[in-house]
Amino acid sequence: METTFRQRRLGKALRVLRERARLTQIEAARGLRYDHRKLSRIENGQRPEYHAFRAMLDLYGLTVPEWEPYLDLYDRACEKGWWQAYGLEDQGFISVENDATAVREFQLGYVPGLLQTEDYMREVFGSSSVARSEKWIDAQVEIRLRRQQRLIEPEPLRLHAIVAESALRTSDRQRRVVRRRMELPNVTVQVLPSGFHDGLLGSFTVLDLPEHHGIVYVEHVAGSVHIDGPERVGATRLLFEHLSERALTPEQSAAWIEGQRG
Repeated sequence: METTFRQRRLGKALRVLRERARLTQIEAARGLRYDHRKLSRIENGQRPEYHAFRAMLDLYGLTVPEWEPYLDLYDRACEKGWWQAYGLEDQGFISVENDATAVREFQLGYVPGLLQTEDYMREVFGSSSVARSEKWIDAQVEIRLRRQQRLIEPEPLRLHAIVAESALRTSDRQRRVVRRRMELPNVTVQVLPSGFHDGLLGSFTVLDLPEHHGIVYVEHVAGSVHIDGPERVGATRLLFEHLSERALTPEQSAAWIEGQRG
């Protein structure tokens, strides 16, 4: 069974506590009356039973007043996300985005989902080569509108979007919405002029996550992929910075968008 980001984060925290207590997996497993392979699975994201979790905190030398942040991690690992009501799995993009503190998105062909109008969303979902019902499209629109709320929460998601200029040659209403979102202090949008650059290899999103090196998300013709690992995530961040340097500044981008109206 695949694990969620929250479960993996809990497992990593437990591994750090075990190592801080100077216990090997075999020693810790013996103290918990576990097979060491089970402890390995827990440290890789399998959520332990609650009483076993408390036993780990005790074994690893934490006093009860020190438990609170770890209990919070456990509760979050058990939490069901709002997206499950729409039939979406915990392993998908939305569950990761929900935990992200910042998103860097490069888009070649579309206005980023967090900046789209409802009309634009319906055009995108309705243009699929696979026939979709109105009910399915309504649900997808509702999900995307709910995701956009993270931009205006008390502790909002930070968004830095670099968008190819061709993707912004869209309706006046859609451009006005992008322009208004750019006024939020947590939203940065840059327009990337036409030309040759490494971004032509495809769109991508980099998500910053608490106490984690981050994840890269890429959609492709056969589905999507989450890319983990510090080196690959770091290389993608460098590519994003390179594209940011090639793009118009946020101020120039705002002027470009204003100039497209009419």
